[in-house]
Amino acid sequence: MTDRERVLILGAAGRDFHNFNLSFREDERCEVVGFTAAQIPGIYCRTYPPELAGPLYPAGLPIWPEEELEEVIKGEMVERCILAYSDLSSQEVMDLASRVLASGADFCLLSPDHTMLNSRLPVIAVCAVRTGAGKSPAARYITRLVRASGLRPVVVRHPMPYGDLLLERAQRFSSLEDLDRAGVTMEEREEYEAHLKEGTVVLAGVDYEEVLTMAEEEGDLIIWDGGNNDLPFLRPDLWITVADGLRPGHELTYYPGQVNLRRAQIVVISKAATAATRDVAAIKENVRRTNPGAKTVLTSSQVRVDRPDMVAGERVLVVEDGPSLSHGGMSHGAGLEAAWRYGAAEVLDPRPYASGSFTEVFAEYPHIGPVLPAMGYYPDQMADLEETVNRVPADLVLVSTPVDLAAQITINKPVVRVTYEMTEMEEPGLRGLVERFLSSLAGGRSPSHPSGRRTLQEG
Repeated sequence: MTDRERVLILGAAGRDFHNFNLSFREDERCEVVGFTAAQIPGIYCRTYPPELAGPLYPAGLPIWPEEELEEVIKGEMVERCILAYSDLSSQEVMDLASRVLASGADFCLLSPDHTMLNSRLPVIAVCAVRTGAGKSPAARYITRLVRASGLRPVVVRHPMPYGDLLLERAQRFSSLEDLDRAGVTMEEREEYEAHLKEGTVVLAGVDYEEVLTMAEEEGDLIIWDGGNNDLPFLRPDLWITVADGLRPGHELTYYPGQVNLRRAQIVVISKAATAATRDVAAIKENVRRTNPGAKTVLTSSQVRVDRPDMVAGERVLVVEDGPSLSHGGMSHGAGLEAAWRYGAAEVLDPRPYASGSFTEVFAEYPHIGPVLPAMGYYPDQMADLEETVNRVPADLVLVSTPVDLAAQITINKPVVRVTYEMTEMEEPGLRGLVERFLSSLAGGRSPSHPSGRRTLQEG
């Protein structure tokens, strides 16, 4: 065919590949010219391999940096651009749309209904309105409830294919040794480790039709553990969205977080114990106006420090979760809260000691507070992280990352771990709603909802 519409997919090594696989790989009406890449360093200048791209694309597909968007549109005679990544403010979405339209192409978003796979197993999706809202602790909490009900949960995690795309086509992790063998990034470890330590198998990859096939052979129920504030790749029977009690209004002003808010059956307002009462009330009102059928529950984040007696009176370096601080937009996380709570004499700003790529991180994300984001997408960035930590003249390091950082890099000073888990604030709360849903599964899926989706009332 010579009249195929020329399409460019704007992505960040995740949904972009998924949207291509589901909507374009076998569509002879369209010719995808490639992808652009944003948010994650070093994921452009690669090729989406022909083994994944399919017979319509025997040479594979190029991946360009998003900075070259206008040049790519004009040089490749692009007619339509598909936005396929997440955690963008409404302004950022319109800025991208304006760049595309000014370059002469159409700008498009795909509906979640066109990009969700159907599973023969029940699916609980755990999504969020922003990165850093508390989705990961919520996913672990729900996984424990599923296991306590007698079902075998398997976690399907949002993709993070930052390495060899063919090797990462469909991955299964059941132990920390599996992570070592796969050479995963710090960001992957932060999402996988906690699940594995609780005995939950984690699946992820690039081709989610293959990932889903593996998941259906692994357990009785699938937990979709979303990334950033992206939409689920699997059609949920129960859709749970986490809204951040400390960032009221973000649930309406970020893409696709507002879609998650509008589609949710349960909205979890996290960090509600430390949020202002008016902020929690504002989020509740936003839920009521946009999704009046959703159930709203309040939860808190319980911060634990493994050796709190070591913190008082000391000069500390705080290391926080990387993505939450970078494109997630947070100034700090639980680590800085712990430093204040347990009486640190001083929190040292790591900026004067930043090594290599971390000078660029702080320049790109000036909103970050006096903390160090644990960025570690590649070995050289891990080396920069280690050097930065060791340069800071602190008495100890407060590590508030989901992964055990001291097991990944050599730190020349004492390390105190800060962890956080989701806790209920009301009854029946999230536990009661999830248990009601799990009880409903005994009667089979409801034919009155798309792909058998049940309402909570049916349980």
